Amino acid sequence: MKSIKSARLTAVGAVLTLAVLAGAGPASADVPSAASALQAGAQKGIADGYPGIVGLVRSGDSTQYISDGTGDRSTNAPADPKAQFRIGSNTKAFIATVLLQLEAEGKLSLDDTVAKWLPNAVNANGYTGTTITIRELLNHTSGLPDYEHNLVFTASYGSNLEPNRVWAPQTLVDMALAQQQPTSAPGQTWAYSNTNFVLAGMVIQAVTGNDAATEVQNRIITPLGLTNTSFPTLDPTLHGNYLRGYEYWTSLVLRDVTVSNVQAFGTAGAMVSTLDDLATFTRALIGGKLLPPAQEAELKTTVPTGIPNVGYGLGIMQQKLPCGQTVWFHNGAVLGYFSQWLSNDDGSKQVIEANDEYHLTLNTQG
Repeated sequence: MKSIKSARLTAVGAVLTLAVLAGAGPASADVPSAASALQAGAQKGIADGYPGIVGLVRSGDSTQYISDGTGDRSTNAPADPKAQFRIGSNTKAFIATVLLQLEAEGKLSLDDTVAKWLPNAVNANGYTGTTITIRELLNHTSGLPDYEHNLVFTASYGSNLEPNRVWAPQTLVDMALAQQQPTSAPGQTWAYSNTNFVLAGMVIQAVTGNDAATEVQNRIITPLGLTNTSFPTLDPTLHGNYLRGYEYWTSLVLRDVTVSNVQAFGTAGAMVSTLDDLATFTRALIGGKLLPPAQEAELKTTVPTGIPNVGYGLGIMQQKLPCGQTVWFHNGAVLGYFSQWLSNDDGSKQVIEANDEYHLTLNTQG
């Protein structure tokens, strides 16, 4: 069942894109009006059945938060804009950043083949890592299938009955390759696939000797002071102040899925963060604070997605608005949580929202 509730909130996000990022008024004037629009959207989301929604609007040094509904149905505690949540595929921008930093340090090239670093990882059913580059992993033009569509994987993760099940990265890759033979050569067609970023994480480990979570911690989380951001690799639980996550098990039954398998998406979507930390990270990334100019240009070089006016960079997406301005964005959708961030071209204006219900049926970016 497609989530009408999620689709409506995404539409509100598009309105906010215009209001917050394309607004011509001074920063102090932009924030209250945009926050009011976001609050109105949250109210609609709660009326449609979301347990809780939180959001942040930031323009320059001015920040305003919104919230509605509950972050814990067992206590009816209000949804807290400072609470942690699973960010899903917003993890991909962190992984792309690490690989771009490694390139800047001369430790790899994004035009290296996957086989150079992972000789046997992609070598089955007509696929070969000798013709796929790291860049093609990061912009989803590798031609690799998405393991998320494997029925065994979907049954395990979607039912949430095996939160501690081991999903080794190579196992996920092998499941993807077995699904179908190639339908296009690498570099020809854009198709979103979590498999790409599982492999990207494997490349990070091959190059550095550390797992990707360690590199993200040392290169991004610690330097930026993201004290409420973490990259769980084994522990399926959340800790501290967090929104509980829910899914509609049926159209009427809401199920708590806060504890869920983090190995299922790993470097494609396992991270946990907050509105504030995501705002800090995305502002630093889009504003050029994390990467040298050459790598920043690579980050923002997009390929067509087939969606009008939308291109995919390296772990981030771009949309050209009717007013002529450009918005950078991504979203994340994992069991129990959906979030999205948007930024103008220099990172000075941002909007971020998160909700604590997702049941894996809305067609999103990940």
